[in-house]
Amino acid sequence: MKGILLHGGHGTRLRPLTHTGPKQLLPIANKPMSEFCLQSMREAGITEIAIIIGGNGSNKVKEYYGDGKEFGLNISYIEQDAPNGIAHAINLCKNFVGQEKFLVFLGDNIIQKSIKNIADEFNASSASATILLCEVDNPSRFGIANIKNGRITKIMEKPKNPPTNLAVTGIYFLTPKIFDIISRLKPSWRNEYEITDALDMLLNENHIITYHTITDYWKDTGTPEDIINANNAILQKLESYCDGINHTQQITGNIMIGKNTIIDENTKIVGPVLIGENCSIKSNCTIGPNVSIGNNSKLSKCQINNTIIMEDCVIDCEVKIKNSIIASNAKILAKENEENILLLGEGTKILL
Repeated sequence: MKGILLHGGHGTRLRPLTHTGPKQLLPIANKPMSEFCLQSMREAGITEIAIIIGGNGSNKVKEYYGDGKEFGLNISYIEQDAPNGIAHAINLCKNFVGQEKFLVFLGDNIIQKSIKNIADEFNASSASATILLCEVDNPSRFGIANIKNGRITKIMEKPKNPPTNLAVTGIYFLTPKIFDIISRLKPSWRNEYEITDALDMLLNENHIITYHTITDYWKDTGTPEDIINANNAILQKLESYCDGINHTQQITGNIMIGKNTIIDENTKIVGPVLIGENCSIKSNCTIGPNVSIGNNSKLSKCQINNTIIMEDCVIDCEVKIKNSIIASNAKILAKENEENILLLGEGTKILL
């Protein structure tokens, strides 16, 4: 079985974070979110993967993943010249797939459940597709599956009046039969070739589509709040370690400290907290819970919780920050002790 990772799109809901690169490279627990997708595919035994790139910062995807050897994968790249929809992106992989079954994974989907058993079951089945579903609170934001008597009867994209709350996640097991369907698709009202329309056509032409329902964690990280939520969920699964130097005794919960990082004596840390390599956390900081800090960052005097701080950041002020995402190379310098909610683009400098 081969794999396809969709890594395109403009990430407009995440601006300014996506002005300088694709949203799938934004870090969750100090790793690009798309790396979690590749990890899921590798754990399912899928090592030959095509990454679909397009839009802002495609070169950064190639720079990070390369040929995939560092990740135990064989990675190739396929360009999508315009954001014409998931089905269009899949169709670009027809030659790559050949006659094999394959898995499509949207690069902004975070899942904690192993998909190996699902992959094995699909490989051994005669189904034309297997999709993963998840109950959501806002089904009109998603593709939705209608189910009767244990069988999918219809799949629709972002319906105004959803018949169920079962969202079609961005994880699809498919066969080459889908390419014939896609060749006959018409653009949707969004002027895109929708994978939900293709799946619904499979159903209407009497092909078998099976499904699994995710009952633990799944997140489509389309908004800053989604990314912070996913970051928290990943942090809560990590086990404590300390590869740096920790001088403080004020620690509760799981704390992960990277190499060459120094934690000063009067710092308070409430886990889960992940601190990368070569960081400096100086006296009078309170960090956590639910905080990840990227490599080479320096913090002092601040209170941080429920926040993602990326690499090479400096926060040197008496400031309270929560529910925020702070991009690489940002600097926050202030005198007043104010509570702030921030969404900062790369290279930002703030003087408050």
